[in-house]
Amino acid sequence: MPTKKLIVEEKEYKRYSDEELQEFKELILQKMEKARQDMKLFVDAVSGNNGNDIADTSPSFKLLEEGQQTLFKEENGRLAVRLEKYIKNLEAALVRIENKTYGVCRETGELIPKERLRSVPHATLSYDAKINEKKRKYIKD
Repeated sequence: MPTKKLIVEEKEYKRYSDEELQEFKELILQKMEKARQDMKLFVDAVSGNNGNDIADTSPSFKLLEEGQQTLFKEENGRLAVRLEKYIKNLEAALVRIENKTYGVCRETGELIPKERLRSVPHATLSYDAKINEKKRKYIKD
């Protein structure tokens, strides 16, 4: 009985060169540093550590000021949560750079255009794949 040979076809994966990955890594590190600085500002604003409080205002305006400050803190809290998610996405992008899978669309397997990665460095989908994903979500909902 003849034996069949299993032929394994090696698929060549598309990826950015090490030099291109280094360029993206530097961009991501810059954006991450800026995001962390912004995060510190939001956390200080929410916790009241920024020194701009209502302690020195006259009592007649205190009630209005406290309401405004509460709204301000709530908005800053929401922005801080968004910023934290952004930082985590940037950290995940750095992991993909180390794994040399950065810039590959998780939907199509094609390279995400550099222009998109420069504007959205944590992107995991090409523009077309992102649009299709949104359409699927819209239809599903």
